Amino acid sequence: MTSQNLLNTNHKSGIQWEMLILLWLAFFLNQADRQIFNVVLPLIRKDLGLTDAELGLIASALIWTYGLLVPIAGFIGDIFSKRNIIGFALLFWSISTLSTGMCTTLLQFILIRGVATGGGEAFYAPAANALLGQKYPQNRAFVLSIHQTGIYAGTVFSGLVAGYVGEVYGWKNSFFLFGGFGILLAFFIFKRLQKDTNQTINQEVPKISTIGKIREIRNTALVIGRKPTFWFLTLGFGCMVFVHVGYLTWMPSFLVEKFELSVTNAGFSSLFYHHLGAFFGVLSGAKIADYYAKRSPKSRLIVQSLGLLIGAPFIYWMSISTSLTTVYIALFFFGFFRGWYDSNIVASLYEIVPMKLRSTSYGLMLSCAFYIGSSSPLILGILKPRFGLSTSLSYLSFFYILGAFLIGIGAFVFFNRDKENLVNT
Repeated sequence: MTSQNLLNTNHKSGIQWEMLILLWLAFFLNQADRQIFNVVLPLIRKDLGLTDAELGLIASALIWTYGLLVPIAGFIGDIFSKRNIIGFALLFWSISTLSTGMCTTLLQFILIRGVATGGGEAFYAPAANALLGQKYPQNRAFVLSIHQTGIYAGTVFSGLVAGYVGEVYGWKNSFFLFGGFGILLAFFIFKRLQKDTNQTINQEVPKISTIGKIREIRNTALVIGRKPTFWFLTLGFGCMVFVHVGYLTWMPSFLVEKFELSVTNAGFSSLFYHHLGAFFGVLSGAKIADYYAKRSPKSRLIVQSLGLLIGAPFIYWMSISTSLTTVYIALFFFGFFRGWYDSNIVASLYEIVPMKLRSTSYGLMLSCAFYIGSSSPLILGILKPRFGLSTSLSYLSFFYILGAFLIGIGAFVFFNRDKENLVNT
């Protein structure tokens, strides 16, 4: 039976939807584990006496590690079994999450929560998105958007459960709980995705030596680096990441300090309204982009740019408001238009890069973007004692406007040329 027949058989049997569900759960835990620290941050500060700058440093350490390793992860994802990469990454970061509950010093948090957890998480997204992008070519943006909702659900669930467990049973048990679930899911993914992924790899990658694959990827990567659209997308992504990690790190503390909410309530409210909006935004953004991209592929970039531009005022509104209801409304619309951007992060990139380099290119894009945005938690932690969180968070709106401008340049100045060069490759 040919590779195409195998894929058709799998499609009829529903195995592709099973893959999407399992990867959604993995992405769910990827983001849930990352958010635990931010939710229980007030409890850790009280228990261990860490300063705002030290807590920001711990949060930034994860992003720095992620940015350092994700291009390597993308490179490996174009060579070896994506199922193996996904499974081992999930297992490693889940063990690290569980171990974070045993930390008692700043150095331990940096090494285990920052370096180990961030390192494990870096290997998931490039392989998972490349695999899904290949499996669902006709509805790529929509399927990748469904996968993207795992971020929202995982972040909100973590905000609620980690906050409650932390307040009632101690912050350490929040890490133990989520880490344990991740270990179980990793073993289930190894069992269920092995044959399907092997077939995918056989179809996508020519049967040449590993050294030959490395040379081929290296040569093609040089071509990607000469695409201006890639760099403008990456810079825009970096602006979004700067806002996102700063918001995720400090918003729960913002609600605790400004509105005197409990850790559980703040952990849930700071994340629920934003990600509820993002859920509707990412699905609507994907549908809009898929519709208009049939006539003009640059429409994906335009939807992203508009999402950041329209979302910027809601970030400012969220930060300076003195009404809790107003904060929640602003969080919803901030999330909705963030969803427009999220819906085409991967799909826009895939418009200008060849299939065999998708994992590598996405890894490079993630690395650059996360290094741009990685210092946000630390910078806000330094600004917080001087200006307060309201003013500090309001500055994030500027980066959304800058990101929209950069993506717009990529769409209207360079996209057509880079798209044409891809077709002629």
